[in-house]
Amino acid sequence: MTTPADLPMDDDLFIDGEARPLPKPKGDLIHRRMYDVQVYREALNRMRLRGTVTDRKPAGTYFEDASGPLTIHHMVVDLVVDFPTMEIVEAEVLLETLPHAGCRTIEPHYNQLVGMSIARGFSKRVRELFGGPRGCTHTTALLLAMAPAAIQATWSMRKLSETSEQVAPPLPVKPTPEQLRHHFAFNINTCHIWAEDGVNITAVTNGEPLDPPLWASRRLEKLGRDPSEWGS
Repeated sequence: MTTPADLPMDDDLFIDGEARPLPKPKGDLIHRRMYDVQVYREALNRMRLRGTVTDRKPAGTYFEDASGPLTIHHMVVDLVVDFPTMEIVEAEVLLETLPHAGCRTIEPHYNQLVGMSIARGFSKRVRELFGGPRGCTHTTALLLAMAPAAIQATWSMRKLSETSEQVAPPLPVKPTPEQLRHHFAFNINTCHIWAEDGVNITAVTNGEPLDPPLWASRRLEKLGRDPSEWGS
């Protein structure tokens, strides 16, 4: 049986409506920072998050005779997260490309991530434990970028539970308003669309159907299917 992991993750950027490209910036590129977070389902109740942050300078920035770009930072964070509790059960930080020999001495400090929830309150706790002189500024910034990826991955875990014996069962065919609100608990007050007193949560609380995501409608139409299939 083909699983999502067997399929290529090609670029499928969805743009709502006509593309609105920004004009090409004037001047020369002088710096590039890249974040990458990948989430893997390692077991029925385990996700592994592998995150990297990389800072790169164009050729010639520091050394005129250099022919290629120069990486000045490359940090890796590896987290194993329990699902559905979202508790971090393993954590490893590797400072691979760094400016000072003493930078790596802070790596063990990030073992304090074990036992923390990567859901609500994570960003505040990360800043308290690892902000400023208590950590590596680049690694801490990467951690803050990894938390939303973990939350997004829970939707994949729940969707996959519809075809496997997963620990977090999917919603019943006719969920109650309470079940729906619990299902969307991670979303509440995360942005203006999901404000507690906003239209989405109000609809969920009242048991009203939500419109399918725009990207889902687009993909279903591309497949020749009815967007109303979403969520059915």
